[in-house]
Amino acid sequence: MRLSSLADYAVVMMAAAARHAAGAKLSATILAAETGVPLPTAQKLAGKLAAAGLLETQRGAAGGFVLAKSCETITLADIIEAVEGRIALTSCVEEAKHECALESACKVRPHWGVVNEAVRGAFANVSLASLTLPARAELSIA
Repeated sequence: MRLSSLADYAVVMMAAAARHAAGAKLSATILAAETGVPLPTAQKLAGKLAAAGLLETQRGAAGGFVLAKSCETITLADIIEAVEGRIALTSCVEEAKHECALESACKVRPHWGVVNEAVRGAFANVSLASLTLPARAELSIA
């Protein structure tokens, strides 16, 4: 399993925003410059993050984006779902999608919901605040 580049960039941008003082107004231009995310992509992602309620937009000369909630309450799951939609490892658990040739006889399909919730739970246990802390030293195996 791998996140899309857009989801990855959204996490990077939100972590950059969280490193600023609470209530700091940021622009897509500032976030792009700080993170290396291309400006058009930063603008697109800021819109998606705002639509998901993770950023608030303020218009005008002194406008910009601010975190809509504290970085302790925003989770990695929130950010990923703002860009990717509901976290799901397979599409067969979605009501509208029926793309699998094995679906009619699949004995595993009923269990994917539990797996998806476990994965989402792991992402939900990582706060945006934790992504702003210095990285922990890697464990080395002797």
